[in-house]
Amino acid sequence: MNGYKIVLLKAIFMLYKLPECERVCSGICTTLDFVHKAQNLFITGSSGTGKSYLACALGHEACKRGFRTFYANAPKLLGALKVAKVKGTLETELKKIERCQLLILDDLFIVPLDAKERPILLEIIEDRHERKSIIITSQYPSSNWYDMVGDPTIADAILDRIIHTAHTIELYGESMRKLRSKKNEKF
Repeated sequence: MNGYKIVLLKAIFMLYKLPECERVCSGICTTLDFVHKAQNLFITGSSGTGKSYLACALGHEACKRGFRTFYANAPKLLGALKVAKVKGTLETELKKIERCQLLILDDLFIVPLDAKERPILLEIIEDRHERKSIIITSQYPSSNWYDMVGDPTIADAILDRIIHTAHTIELYGESMRKLRSKKNEKF
């Protein structure tokens, strides 16, 4: 990762005064070690705290290092995959996702999963388990995800496959959009 991006990532962590700033920046963010080890990364926090930005920055760096990366807004992806299932093309679409070494699921659980989305998400997670990495961004901490899945059996299966090999970054603070808006008002 070039020096500018490292400084930028450190600035994000310093802005939110995260105690794990040095550990995260020197480990996860700069080396992408979690991708090499087929581990997962959860980035949680309130709206506007930089979750998507950080996930995309890591995805961009992964691409530069030769990792095939797939970014998706999770609700849109699951909606598209439900349509693919009806059309009979679900397996083809899942193979495209499976080929990628890093999957970024942005805004997962922003709305609870419905009965048709649960098995699709489980299949995606199962295909990647201990073989490939996932970055998940969510406004909810992972401790709340069980309820967002909806079905206890599927929730157990999904979470058991992603929680145990995950690093977590929790972002705090005011929305960057709100801060930017206040800054623009001064001009």
